[in-house]
Amino acid sequence: MPVFATAGSKVFIGTAMDDSNEDLVAADFADQIWTEIDYVESIGTFGDAANAIETSFIGRGRVLKAKGVRNAGNLELVAGLDLTDAGQLAVLAAEKTKANYAFKIEFADAPAIGASPKNSTRMFVGLMMTATEQLDGADNIMKLNASIGINSNIVRTQASAS
Repeated sequence: MPVFATAGSKVFIGTAMDDSNEDLVAADFADQIWTEIDYVESIGTFGDAANAIETSFIGRGRVLKAKGVRNAGNLELVAGLDLTDAGQLAVLAAEKTKANYAFKIEFADAPAIGASPKNSTRMFVGLMMTATEQLDGADNIMKLNASIGINSNIVRTQASAS
């Protein structure tokens, strides 16, 4: 499926996991025990971007730019607050630590045919930087806002028919 909606996607938190000096691969997440974070409203934006390095040389009269280290950003997750949800409780517990945790986003894009269709995923390691409650007006659902500081590359798996 070349394009698909965000609807049906799921977000999971795993266990504490060290970041690495090398890029991670899918096999690095094979032993994870995933807990779904329920009532997710918004997953946010994430992915690599290079830091800009700029320098000015007197004789050039123009700024020279180079690419620096990569930064996968911060994922800003918003969920309807449910303090009985195991995933949200794991988010709150992770925020209290200095440990990196494994995270997985699973899209709803598995092929309609196949022996054992699988959805594509995005996996990464990050710090639970914030886990705050948003309490608006009377006609609003209370929210859990979580910011995940991504400390690894984003590992992508593709949807497949088996």
